[in-house]
Amino acid sequence: MNDADTIPARLHAILAKDGKHGIVFRRGPSKRVCTFLWDRFRDSFQMGQWLKGRIYERRSDLSPDGRHMIYFAMNGKWDSETRGSWTALSRAPWLKAIELYAKGDCWDGGGLFLSNTTYWLNDRKFGNHQALLNSGSVTRDEEFQPAESCGSECTGVYYPRLVRDGWSRTADEQVGKWHSQTIFEKPLAKHWVLRKIVHGQVGPPIGKSSYWDEHALVNRESGLELAQPEWEWADWDNNALVWATGGCLFRARIESHSKIGRAKILHDFNNYSFEPIKAPY
Repeated sequence: MNDADTIPARLHAILAKDGKHGIVFRRGPSKRVCTFLWDRFRDSFQMGQWLKGRIYERRSDLSPDGRHMIYFAMNGKWDSETRGSWTALSRAPWLKAIELYAKGDCWDGGGLFLSNTTYWLNDRKFGNHQALLNSGSVTRDEEFQPAESCGSECTGVYYPRLVRDGWSRTADEQVGKWHSQTIFEKPLAKHWVLRKIVHGQVGPPIGKSSYWDEHALVNRESGLELAQPEWEWADWDNNALVWATGGCLFRARIESHSKIGRAKILHDFNNYSFEPIKAPY
């Protein structure tokens, strides 16, 4: 058995502003990705579609009403119509494109929703997206640019998305020649703060991508700090803490300034394997 056989499903979620929906990207093995629609009131999950390739979840976004998704993907078929990588807009949680841009490399790509029906395409540095499909139901805003440039890979979309969704960027640190980390924080309840440590690293740990996250909980009143290095994604949702680790999603209430409540498992995403699924449109 090799290391890849023991790595649990890798998870990343995006929460829609409407408070009802979320999208979960489930990756594993490394070239297989599946999407799930998360009903955040019922904590139920609807499978979308699989992709044989890579979805760059940190360059992806969900519309405020949870209806549409934008994502950047790569399958390495450089002679195909999409030139091996592409940005697509779809009806969440499906991957079938309603708007499609061929890319041809892995710089830039993806984008952000500016409203339920308008989006920004991350094409600011190289400008080499080629439009292949247009739906008329959503509109690209060609004038918008994020307030600050955060690079031309995952951070170029991920950092503006975090700030938009209530995170504060508090520190940038160089921890090695090819390893940097950026700290984001979000206030919770009872003086707790969720700290997100975003790593950019050449030669990351086994089971991690070049960009990976870990977390910590810090209480500003008690001074208690709880490191959560195994949490690969975490956020604050419906007055509760939600996080992903070991291929599972969890939720817990905050009980006091010194204690987090009992964790409830929402879903185990480990026991899934690729299957062809058609979108219902």
